[in-house]
Amino acid sequence: MEYRLLGRSGLKVSTVTMGTMTFGGVGWAKTVGDLGVQEARRMVDICLDAGVNLIDTANVYSNGESERIIGEVLGGKRPDGVLLATKARFGMGDGPNDCGLSRYHLIRECEASLKRMKTDVIDLYQVHEWDGETPLEETMEALDTLIKQGKVRYVGCSNYSGWHIMKALGVANEHKYQRFVSQQIHYTLEARDAEYELLPISIDQGLGVLVWSPLAGGLLSGKHRRNAAAPEGTRQFAGWTEPPIRDENRLWNIVETLVAIGQERGVSAAQVALAWLIGRKAVTSVIIGGRTEAQFKDNLAAADLKLTADERKRLDDVSVPPVIYPYWHQLNTANERLSEADMELFAPHVKK
Repeated sequence: MEYRLLGRSGLKVSTVTMGTMTFGGVGWAKTVGDLGVQEARRMVDICLDAGVNLIDTANVYSNGESERIIGEVLGGKRPDGVLLATKARFGMGDGPNDCGLSRYHLIRECEASLKRMKTDVIDLYQVHEWDGETPLEETMEALDTLIKQGKVRYVGCSNYSGWHIMKALGVANEHKYQRFVSQQIHYTLEARDAEYELLPISIDQGLGVLVWSPLAGGLLSGKHRRNAAAPEGTRQFAGWTEPPIRDENRLWNIVETLVAIGQERGVSAAQVALAWLIGRKAVTSVIIGGRTEAQFKDNLAAADLKLTADERKRLDDVSVPPVIYPYWHQLNTANERLSEADMELFAPHVKK
């Protein structure tokens, strides 16, 4: 297992992070998975034995049950070096202050997460989504307070746009609050939107990148094929709508390329898709989940798979995103002075 620095922090995390949305199975999360304590314990053991050192969850997963199961599995006493990450923003009740990124909600939810996970500190506390009503000064001050109180070690964001991130970093710098060290984003071969702003920002501003749903909800696992019904027992079979698919023909071209490379290398299509992400310069770690031991083990194996330049080019050729404005203009008129951050988008288009 390889370990990478999380942004400009001194914290090193494994290139594969354990996701726990499959723990609990309460409410909408049952579509994703419903692992109980004993099953979850086995999955955690598999990941830790493979060298994974970061476990990611959120208060909203199964309405807190995922965090509670983590607390039961780790028994309130984490093995040395095991890091816990969780998130807050979404509704945890019906009251007017039971959601969002207000100081009230963040501090209350942090304390609730600590209690459920039976720990005295959260290593990475992430705001789960944008809140357009709460001033960023209030949100960043609340996160800074949690760090000063010793309840949180590092803070990050998730699902922010480029301008959201830059404004939050500006507020932190202005007021000398702790900055985000990472962002958690959706990024796959099928959905490469992050290359427009989010990945360049990560390189330019020194943010780590954790990737959620790196197999696009299972669409890139190789189980879903062109002109075939979704396999029973998958999220798509149950009507799961994330991520949105804009071009089905492009999706199946990507899947077929993944399957072909996997067959040539003797590995699964899922491993190829994950290895492509791990090989991206801006990506720190991919978050994997699974309903079965076999799924977890197969996904974990991607940490050791290195794709060749030719294999990466084949995947780029079927998935590269269009160069939208203002990037096509920059590509045409500013390509002699491109930065390392610029190349996250422009690399496939710049002639060597």
